[in-house]
Amino acid sequence: MPSEGDVIERKGSLGKLRNTPPPRTRTNALKYEMSAPKPWLVNIGRLSLFLAVLLLWELGAGIGLVNSFFWSQPSEIASTWWIGVQTGSVWQDTFYTFRSTVYGFLLGTAGGTLLGLSFWWSKYYARIFEPFIIMFEAMPKLALAPIIVLVFGIGMGSKVAMGFAITVVITTLTTYNGVRSVDKDLVRMVYSLGASRLQVFSKVIVPTAIPAMISALRINIGLALTGAIVGEYIGSEQGLGRMIFYAGQTYEISLIWANIFNLSILSMLLYILVGKLEGYLLKGFTHK
Repeated sequence: MPSEGDVIERKGSLGKLRNTPPPRTRTNALKYEMSAPKPWLVNIGRLSLFLAVLLLWELGAGIGLVNSFFWSQPSEIASTWWIGVQTGSVWQDTFYTFRSTVYGFLLGTAGGTLLGLSFWWSKYYARIFEPFIIMFEAMPKLALAPIIVLVFGIGMGSKVAMGFAITVVITTLTTYNGVRSVDKDLVRMVYSLGASRLQVFSKVIVPTAIPAMISALRINIGLALTGAIVGEYIGSEQGLGRMIFYAGQTYEISLIWANIFNLSILSMLLYILVGKLEGYLLKGFTHK
């Protein structure tokens, strides 16, 4: 049997352990996990990485480690890009692709949202269309590009149609999943309170599906841009995709990279704009 003195000594040692501050390494690790990196440090890191890649690329091409015929070099790419800025072709092609992307994004998002919401009205109607929607989603849209260009021509209509064809399916499936996630008990309760089918749709179904619809926006803008570029590859009068395809046929590698740079900037700007729109819509939805 432990004596009374042993018990008091053990209690005292336990109290000391409780009052002992955690090790410095553990505290630092906890602070690291809970803290977020400073934005200016992240931006400096990104810029440094980008400049380092360009510098190594330029040096490698200068000493022959990188084949400048196939890969070109940053100085030539910058010179080609500046010529395009001076002639105005950069702005014309970029704005053409921008408009095609935005139109396809808006039409595909709106059409997919309406189609996905309409599946709630009739399970019979939804069961008929669901396998065809999934089959169309699994189909490579590139296979449809020649047909779309033949039907809509080489103007902007075919690029918008390509963007619509890619984004409408994603939006439809996302919205339909949001509709199916509605709490059935909530729907029964609203019906029991005397609500009509239209009231249930507007007050329960649509608000529940809104977060799912908003979550598809960032995906859709990238898919719409892909559709516009594919349409420009097949046949177009203007656009970044047409310039990349033309430069590839004439082996103007610096022109290819210059337009890839323009395309990267455009995609980043579109992603940022849609991200701001998504945050604004989600903020307004949560406030309501």
